[in-house]
Amino acid sequence: MTVSPVSRPSDRLAALPMYDLPVLRAANDALWRAIAARLADAGIDDVPRSLTRGVPLDALWRDRRLLLAQSCGYSLMTSLQGGVKVVATPRYRAPGCDGPLYRSAIIVAATDPAASLADLRGRRCAANEPGSNSGVNLLRAAIAPLAGGEKFFREVLWSGSHWASLATIANEEADVAAIDCVTFEHLRKTAPALAAAVRVLAWSEASPGLPLITAATTDDRTLKILRMALADLVTDMALAPALETLLIDGFDILPGDAYRRILDMERRACALGYPELA
Repeated sequence: MTVSPVSRPSDRLAALPMYDLPVLRAANDALWRAIAARLADAGIDDVPRSLTRGVPLDALWRDRRLLLAQSCGYSLMTSLQGGVKVVATPRYRAPGCDGPLYRSAIIVAATDPAASLADLRGRRCAANEPGSNSGVNLLRAAIAPLAGGEKFFREVLWSGSHWASLATIANEEADVAAIDCVTFEHLRKTAPALAAAVRVLAWSEASPGLPLITAATTDDRTLKILRMALADLVTDMALAPALETLLIDGFDILPGDAYRRILDMERRACALGYPELA
């Protein structure tokens, strides 16, 4: 008896979770379909048909089945060391970006009288999560020279996301937050009333943007094809609307030590006696 082959979901995983606001999900799905088609055409087996959503980020990033995802640069240099390979770094068209580098917009309420970061001593800080480069590491690096080795903020409120941090500032439930500039531009476009309730007080130092990663077990051939697929899709006119929505201008392959800049910022803050955002 002949048994027809059964179509089954892929065992591999793909996700684009870092800039996946509900209004951006259709564009992220289109981007993945374009990548997946190029991988399949190049002979890569078991390419996921759709993006995985709803999985805790740390579990997703550490999964040995991971074909492609985007991670935080701080996590790349700490908890993910040895567990993943960097595929490429996207270039974004957003204020605060410079090629593959990005910054955090350090924001206060639109009506806040603060003229500089020094004016925020003793105020309330909102941050998305302790392991965030844009929400914590870059802000800590900016505050460390001002803190004098002492507590700088009255309190730090953990919001859970950049969107929630911005809303906390807009609602005057906290006084300052550092928002990834790509997220800030997406919110400025998709939630203009909310974004208008805050203003940029300062910009952080630049660091490499959020990397696209694959599992450390991904073979060199697949890694090469992933990079070729990313380079090719930038010229795909059918994908241009999705790339425009996602603010993506292209993809760079950075030197292997590029992301050390993130840990250098942490070390400088520690040397100034400011090891934690406080």
